[in-house]
Formats: sequence, C-alpha cells, structure tokens
Amino acid sequence: MTENKAPSKRTRKAASAAQEGPAQEGPAQAESPPKLSPREAAVEALMRLAAEQPWNDIEISDIAREAGLTLAELRDLFPSKGAVLGGLTRIIDRKVLEGDSSGLEEEPTRERLFDVLMRRLDAMTPYKPALRRIAYALRGEPLSMLALNNVMLNSHRYMLAAAGIDTEGPLGQLKLQGVVIAFARVTQVWLDDDDLALARTMARLDKEIRNGERIMERAEDVRRLTAPLRALGRSFLDRRPRGRREHDGEDTDPAAAI
Repeated sequence: MTENKAPSKRTRKAASAAQEGPAQEGPAQAESPPKLSPREAAVEALMRLAAEQPWNDIEISDIAREAGLTLAELRDLFPSKGAVLGGLTRIIDRKVLEGDSSGLEEEPTRERLFDVLMRRLDAMTPYKPALRRIAYALRGEPLSMLALNNVMLNSHRYMLAAAGIDTEGPLGQLKLQGVVIAFARVTQVWLDDDDLALARTMARLDKEIRNGERIMERAEDVRRLTAPLRALGRSFLDRRPRGRREHDGEDTDPAAAI
C-alpha cells in the first residue's frame, strides 16, 4: 500500500459536499439554532476557551462562566475539566451515528470503516483549532493520554459497530485498541492538514486501515494455531475452585483523569 492510494469515490463526493457547504437559505427559511443542553453548553464553552488559550490555563470556573452555569450546576454535570473534554466525544459519536450510511451496506468492510472515520473527522472539524492546542498540551502527559485512550475505546466501539465490525470474541479487544491507535495517528495528520481536500489525511487513513487488516489476518492465524493450547488451559482452569470477585458497580468517567 502506498500513501497515494485513492480512497473511496463515495468519500470523495462527501468531501466535496462538505467543502461546498449546505445550500444557502433565504431569510424566510432561516431558523435560530437549537438551544443547547447544559452538558452541551459546557462542552462548547470549553472548546471556545481551548481555541484561544493554553489548555493548562483553563480553570473549571472559566468553563462555568463561559457556559452560563454556576459551579454547582457544572459539578452536577462533570467531575473535572477532563470529563468535559470527554463529553465532546459523545457529541461527536452522536453526529457520526446519526449520519446517513445508506448505500454502504454492500461495500467491503474497509470502505465502510473509511466512511465512518472520515465522517468522524468531519464532525470534529468545527473544533479543530481547540483540538490542535489540546493535543499539543496533553502530548507530554502519560496519565492523561491513558485516560484519553479509555475514552476513545468507548467511542470507537460504536464506530466499529457503525461500520458493521464485531468487537466481541477473542480478537474484539485487539480490533478496538488497534482502531484507536490508528485513528490517533490519522488525527495527528489531520490536525496539520489545512487542505480542504484532506488528501494527506485520507491517504494516511487508507494506509492505517490496510495495515490493520494485515495485523488482524495474522492474529487470526495465530488464534487458530493456538486453539488446542487454549482449550487445554481452559480445561485446567475449570478444575480449580473459583473465587468470588465483587465490585460496587460504580460507573466512573475515564475522562475525569485527563
């Protein structure tokens, strides 16, 4: 696979449509934007602030003030600044999942995944200046990057589902972590790609998907070859008494550690 591999025609059309923008409406058709929920208002406030100032200079009080919320209201919504950033992933997820995927059902898996991930980048475009600053700030913080990885695992589970790719079974976690790493690499290219056609970004995405296909093929071969050993190991473990593991079931936000 080479970097100048042409992506799907459908994506080229979608990219062209995105560049041209929506059809202009007359004054009679103009509508006021929908009112944001408090959660969305907090996320949008953080993105506005992050586009204008360093990430580490933004305080939770700044977010609350920008969003028109009290600190008490913001605390009820998010436990930390990182959690507000994590809230952006849910907004992006929804935009992608609500998108039109008609006509892709019969396409190869590669094309479906390419389309879904390009739609994700399209949804991220309004926040690109903020994301560029945030990515630079978090690059040297391993704990934040680990927390962000956990957030992305949740998001990309739905991205793979939208592309019709199973994430359960022995290789499900490998697929999921693989696409998170691949998309992070693509995002780094996208953040510096100011070309409206996004040729570099699409070429990198195509390369990452093809590399992922080769890795999964090898992993499937290894899984088949080691099946007898795994069966023997399960048989041994089944003979041992099982201890009880308990947990409180509290659903914590992984983005809170960012």
